[in-house]
Amino acid sequence: MSRRRGRRGERTKAAIDMTSMIDLTFLLLVTFMLTLPKLEQGVSILLPQAKTDALPSKNNKANTITISQTATYFNNQPVTDETLEKILLEKVAEDPEVPVLVRGDERLSYGTVMGVVKIVYKCKVRRMALVTVDK
Repeated sequence: MSRRRGRRGERTKAAIDMTSMIDLTFLLLVTFMLTLPKLEQGVSILLPQAKTDALPSKNNKANTITISQTATYFNNQPVTDETLEKILLEKVAEDPEVPVLVRGDERLSYGTVMGVVKIVYKCKVRRMALVTVDK
């Protein structure tokens, strides 16, 4: 028996099928594209619709107060009104220009959202914005 080697003793070249690797990469990319917006928002609420300008934020690290139907959150951590006031007073003492974004569920009453806004004003936060989604 003799082995075939091609021309004058050359070995055949090995090839790796990349189709499975490309499929896996595409699947991971799509998965991260779908889950990343949910990770950024933290607490899921229904924001009111309005036409607004871009939100001002200092070095893109604004503090977020989220008011859902069940609780109030400061940077995705549940807080009471008293705790929120203490935290905001500390933040303002560190930086008087601290940006605060208030995200209120549109299904809440006006008084509930305004109660939190009153706390923000009481703490003398100079840069506050109410977050909405574009129409």
